Amino acid sequence: MSIKDKTEGFTLIEILLVVVIMGALAAMVVPRLTGRSDKAREQIAKAAVTSLIPDALRLYELDNGMFPTTEQGLKALIVQPTTAPIPKNWNGPYVEGKKCLDPWGRVYLYKNPSTHGMDFDLYSLGKSGEDDDFNVVNWE
Repeated sequence: MSIKDKTEGFTLIEILLVVVIMGALAAMVVPRLTGRSDKAREQIAKAAVTSLIPDALRLYELDNGMFPTTEQGLKALIVQPTTAPIPKNWNGPYVEGKKCLDPWGRVYLYKNPSTHGMDFDLYSLGKSGEDDDFNVVNWE
């Protein structure tokens, strides 16, 4: 038998069958994954506003006897503030700069004094980027 007699390869029908099977699998998997990334981002933001950043703010407060002002903001956790009240015992940075960005790439919003009965207000505007019911907050 010569090499010419042993032609190997896939027929067009076999290739089309594989493409159809891959398309069917993708059609089943993609809807299950849709929306999962948004949920994951919300969970990351929730952890940041209820644990990660508040812990850093409490360390700041332990060192300096006060939380940063609204004007100083979360930047006070990264570099020592130069506006009054200037912390005398700043021992930072308390967080990495990227930790002050929410999963959507915006800076977490911080207010001191709180308007919700907390030590401070800390929140993200969430996916919408607007002040609405989808914000991720530390007071709920």
